[in-house]
Amino acid sequence: MSARRTMEYSDRMAEVMKVMSSRGILLTAWKNGQQANAMAIGWGMIGSIWSRPVWQVLVRPSRYTYELIEREGIFGVCVMPLALNAAVQHCGTVSGRNGDKLAETGLTAVRGEALGAPVLAQSVIHYECRVVHRNDFLPERMVPDIREGAYPSGDYHRVYWGQIVDARVDEAALGKLFEK
Repeated sequence: MSARRTMEYSDRMAEVMKVMSSRGILLTAWKNGQQANAMAIGWGMIGSIWSRPVWQVLVRPSRYTYELIEREGIFGVCVMPLALNAAVQHCGTVSGRNGDKLAETGLTAVRGEALGAPVLAQSVIHYECRVVHRNDFLPERMVPDIREGAYPSGDYHRVYWGQIVDARVDEAALGKLFEK
């Protein structure tokens, strides 16, 4: 992992949101304390609540990552360079239940410096988060077009509120977020 510096959680918010909404970022969790799993996400929010910096990430109960976050209570959020977009897409289409997505894509998980949450060595920006709250979407409180469009099979997300304990950036690699 190249040299990273600690950053304020909000320092690169515009870039992170642009990458997430356009091609996705990776949510990481430990499978067994040694091997990590990564799942592509395109929905989430960074903000402040209870005077704490948080990532809100959405995970469906049917996803393997759901089991892992429930068990471990920590997760990583990794923003990858454009050149690794195929790896991000792979992590969004294949389950880690029966395989090793990181090995399949050449990505490398390392322990974050604050919590030991899995973060990816190739990431440009990463966050380590501790779950401080979780709640399930309530379909009866959703507007119909979202409920019908995003949840036709009724597989509603759980929202994890992860306190950002550490945020790091590889300044030298920032240009790689949008260029190959």
